Amino acid sequence: MQEVLEIVSNQGDFYFSYNTSIINRNRQVSISAGNRTVQSILEYIFPSGFEFLESGNYIIIRRSPLKITLVTEQSESNDNIYHVTGYVRDDQTGEQLADASVYEKQRLVSSLTNANGYFSIRLKSRYKKAALTVSKEFYQDTTVPIQAGYDQQLSITLSPAEISGTNVIVGPGTLPAPDSVYIAVPQPDSSTILYLYKKMDSIRVQRTAMGRFLLSSRLRIQSINLGKFFTARPVQFSLTPGLSSNGRMNPQVVNNFSFNVFGGYSGGVNGFELGGLFNLDKKDMKYAQIGGLFNLVGGNMNGFQVGGLQNTVLDDAGGLQAGGINNFVRGQFSGVQVGGVVNFTNKNFEGLQIGGVGNITGNNMSGVQIGGVFNYAKRLKGVQIGLINISDSSEGYSIGLINVVFRGYHKLAFYSNEVLPFNAAFKTGNHKLYSILLGGANPDTSNKIFSFGYGIGREWKLGKSLALNFELNSQYLYMGSWDYLNLLNRATFSLQFRIGKYFGIYAGPAYNVFISDQDRKVAGYRYPVPGGSLQSNSLGGNRSGWLGWQAGFHFF
Repeated sequence: MQEVLEIVSNQGDFYFSYNTSIINRNRQVSISAGNRTVQSILEYIFPSGFEFLESGNYIIIRRSPLKITLVTEQSESNDNIYHVTGYVRDDQTGEQLADASVYEKQRLVSSLTNANGYFSIRLKSRYKKAALTVSKEFYQDTTVPIQAGYDQQLSITLSPAEISGTNVIVGPGTLPAPDSVYIAVPQPDSSTILYLYKKMDSIRVQRTAMGRFLLSSRLRIQSINLGKFFTARPVQFSLTPGLSSNGRMNPQVVNNFSFNVFGGYSGGVNGFELGGLFNLDKKDMKYAQIGGLFNLVGGNMNGFQVGGLQNTVLDDAGGLQAGGINNFVRGQFSGVQVGGVVNFTNKNFEGLQIGGVGNITGNNMSGVQIGGVFNYAKRLKGVQIGLINISDSSEGYSIGLINVVFRGYHKLAFYSNEVLPFNAAFKTGNHKLYSILLGGANPDTSNKIFSFGYGIGREWKLGKSLALNFELNSQYLYMGSWDYLNLLNRATFSLQFRIGKYFGIYAGPAYNVFISDQDRKVAGYRYPVPGGSLQSNSLGGNRSGWLGWQAGFHFF
């Protein structure tokens, strides 16, 4: 076909203009033109449903829209209510369109077409002006003025979403997704029609598991169709999603005050919302929201949000978020987040995060994480306080029994001191603050002693190979009986010399404070401590102190 059009163009000295999405340029064509007109040639090689328009030195080839009379029946209503019914069709194919939204924007009255494209709407006669808008995914919106006070039947056509070109650029996963993608759908005549897939953040709520469970299919379809239409109202009351003072259009309404007996589904809140069980909002929530069980916001949350069990925000959040079990923010959070079990922020977090069991931040953590068991941050720039603290990298402080920084400070050390000849310690964290898990032993059968403990430390780099370490640790000494308290506390300074990338040696002095109530020797175990040639000084009560040493080597 492309070659035929080129031949005709050359013979007639004019141009053809057409959209490649609706014409199969590679279709085989056999024709003997003779003395035929250009019009007859085009009518021969193109199937029905096309029209040819002249514009200057161009002939434009395009699909011809359906010619359908808008109003097919009309009669004056004798009641305060009049009915508008009709059919919605595709203006390219004449196909009756199911699940198209037909609505009156000012009155918030709506209907969905059935499988045959049929709709019916009841409107009040006291309003002198009215217009119906028809929306459907992949189609352009159409608004039709109607005569108020008259029962009438309409036939409305929708045009598929158009695009000026046929090229679609798809970026890598690191770039934002495009706002729209056009899909070419093959037609029986070997041409294609472009349909539009739109990225609509306003339907994120209904895509969640809770949204699919609580929202009817009619509400979900209407949300897709009406993704571009939102309006505002001061107050709304809902019994359940779909039973609202705003009718089924409530998901398209942003309310200043929203009250939901069991639960409601609205376009957003710009004031205060209260739900007996739950609140669902397609877009943003501002200022205050309280849900008996949970709150689910599809856009941003700014203000005060309380859920008996859970709060979920599918974009960014700021302010105070308190959930009986957990809080979930898909974007970034700034403020205070308190969860009875766990808090999760997918991106950056700035502020205070308190979780009964734990806290998770998927990116930068600038602030304080306090978890009953664990804390996790991808990049820690604040403080973590918990039994177990984990981060990929850290510029802050982790305070806990186990502190793991995957791209941080890791050392496995073996050393000796004046009390125990054999000791091992695992150190992890960062140079500012690292935790130490340690243990030691003297295996001498007549002078045994064992220890285990915990400590913290800090390292100052003095050069490429030299560093100074200060450490505090506390360890329990087992000297033959668990009935006695034997607690050895040590403060050490060590000069460290690195040999290569993964090995180093260190040594330095230590000061000890020993707290013990053991008053006798157990056979086979050491007593007293420190014993030998070292002399300790009494610090009052059952405490003693002395100056000691340590020396060893480490890996990593």
